[in-house]
Amino acid sequence: MSADHSTRLYERAIKKIPGGVNSPVRAWKAVGGIPRFVARGAGAYVFDADKKKYLDFVASWGPLILGHAHPKVLAALKKTAAAGTTFGAPTECEVKLAELVCRLMPSVEQLRLVSSGTEAAMSAIRLARAFTQRTKIVKFEGCYHGHSDGLLVKAGSGLATLGLPDSPGIPAGFARETLIARFNDVATVQELFAHHRGEIAALIVEPVCGNMGVIPPKPGFLASLRKITRRYGALLIFDEVITGFRVGLGGAQALYKVKPDLTCLGKILGGGLPLAAFGGSRKIMSLLAPDGPVYQAGTLSGNPVAVTAGLTTLKLLARPDTYRLLEMRGKRLEDGFTNVLEKHRLKAVINRVGSMMTIFFGLDRVINATEAGKCNRQQFARFFHGMLRRGVYLPPAPFEAAFVSLAHKKTDLDKAIAAFDDWAAGEVKS
Repeated sequence: MSADHSTRLYERAIKKIPGGVNSPVRAWKAVGGIPRFVARGAGAYVFDADKKKYLDFVASWGPLILGHAHPKVLAALKKTAAAGTTFGAPTECEVKLAELVCRLMPSVEQLRLVSSGTEAAMSAIRLARAFTQRTKIVKFEGCYHGHSDGLLVKAGSGLATLGLPDSPGIPAGFARETLIARFNDVATVQELFAHHRGEIAALIVEPVCGNMGVIPPKPGFLASLRKITRRYGALLIFDEVITGFRVGLGGAQALYKVKPDLTCLGKILGGGLPLAAFGGSRKIMSLLAPDGPVYQAGTLSGNPVAVTAGLTTLKLLARPDTYRLLEMRGKRLEDGFTNVLEKHRLKAVINRVGSMMTIFFGLDRVINATEAGKCNRQQFARFFHGMLRRGVYLPPAPFEAAFVSLAHKKTDLDKAIAAFDDWAAGEVKS
């Protein structure tokens, strides 16, 4: 094998795949350099095409809360796949997963399985418009809800990394139906609803932002959104594609004790395979075909392999002390990084909720997209590559969440802290 097989793979990829990647943030545009091509994962680690080992905090952007290649998930997948991977017909495991999710999230009385978070958010919006017979949607600057046309306005994540406020190819009429508020600013929400009285179908929000970096809601913010949407007859949609089963078995809605009308789920729901869902009250969900007139379909929706991975993962997460352990490990990493920042007098703020965390260099606080956008991107790029050289693989963008998994041991977290300490010492001297 060559000395740098990732480079050779990338050179081949860019000839046949736009940008050489199948999702933009994988291209490392925010930090520079050639992306590592991963050959395999095990527990808390990934191994690249050159057999280099990295402590992984990307976790496939969140789904791998159990770590890579968990033996019980693999065993269940092997058994299911042997019986067939997809049928285009109902299966018992779909029913079991729907029953489990509805039990874990009381706001969800019925659930429709899809294959991606984009599908889930897009379908939830369509359903909200049909239910309210209104057209406009409120979203927050920096929040990302997939790449469907109506929601790719002032989005975060890869768009924030690339510096693009919107995407070409979206008709102006679509964008006009999307109203933008500022996260953690109730006044901007109230102003929109008052100005567009009777026109707004729904407000969609990441209850904990994860696509402009981790930004938790201010105390009372989510409850205020619940009050405003009820007052104006609009639906409240929680996009819990990231937070669902990440911050707790009941998601962020249980953590913050706010009940949305519709919920979007993904990532952990599929246990590392393509699976997502949206759900809510029976009254709203009954509008979906075949019961109602709102059409939504998918050839591979609820395929048995993905559903098996999700069911197995959720059952393992339901074990006692799971989320206490995740909180402890997230706090250990945060405290260690904070100590390093103080030791070397580096200016940065760390935002963390449970096992998801972001470090924003050059700032004292980050509570919305505008503040996040002021972080020191050049310093983050140096940090990313410095940690990579020391065997720690972090998200290759300053506006993403790093994820701690149950596979991370204390020694792994201490290794990451030591790597940060070593990098910070050199950063101060340079």
